[in-house]
Amino acid sequence: MLYSKIEGSGKPLLILHGFLGMSDNWKTMGVQFAANGFEVHLLDLRNHGRSFHSPDFNYELMVQDVHEYCMANNLEKMDVLGHSMGGKTAMLFATTYPNKVDKLIVADIGPKFYPQHHQAILGGLNAVDFSIKPSRNEVEEILSQHIFDFGTRQFLMKSLYWQEPGQLAFRFNLAVFNINLDEIGKPLPENAIFNNATLFIRGGNSNYILDEDFENIKQHFPSSIVETIPKVGHWLHAENPKLFFEITNAFLE
Repeated sequence: MLYSKIEGSGKPLLILHGFLGMSDNWKTMGVQFAANGFEVHLLDLRNHGRSFHSPDFNYELMVQDVHEYCMANNLEKMDVLGHSMGGKTAMLFATTYPNKVDKLIVADIGPKFYPQHHQAILGGLNAVDFSIKPSRNEVEEILSQHIFDFGTRQFLMKSLYWQEPGQLAFRFNLAVFNINLDEIGKPLPENAIFNNATLFIRGGNSNYILDEDFENIKQHFPSSIVETIPKVGHWLHAENPKLFFEITNAFLE
């Protein structure tokens, strides 16, 4: 069963994090949604955060994990918000179980195929040798030699934890990601369609959703709209959380 943090009461809202992320990334925003009358379920997807590790990793399995979580928690009708890999999972979940999803929000990812582009990040993560028991500062120093963006490094450092006294580790399952990296970029199936209200929200400085992608988005999500947050990149909810919350909350209301 997936690990989750539940905030508030009211209409269920599932929030699915991105690749190498975890539910904690959305805790502050989850509390805000909860204050507005939602029962917010912050999920850790398989091989991430505090959820189980498995050698099997793809979108179909992540969707089944989410479905089993909903069944176990008696969630019949819900809104779903997903960012990046979580957004692709949310899209497939909504098109697979359309009767369960009322409104869908997808943050900075489209239904299309994405070529591999996480090699530098995985290179940095794989350069960390935990057998020599590095400190947090030493881990960050190693990452900085491969990953030059400070924000990205800080995002990854949030998954660093004390496995036992003196022994750090990453919460995510790096070994499985090394083998299954191609799964992250796979497109939504051609026949996957969700007719309910859908909001795609993109970063103005991000290249994940381009203007020429709008037609493909409409084919899969006929009732969709696309909003842009200016001057932010792929981590739009972290770079401008105020505007992200205003746009998404207005759509949900």
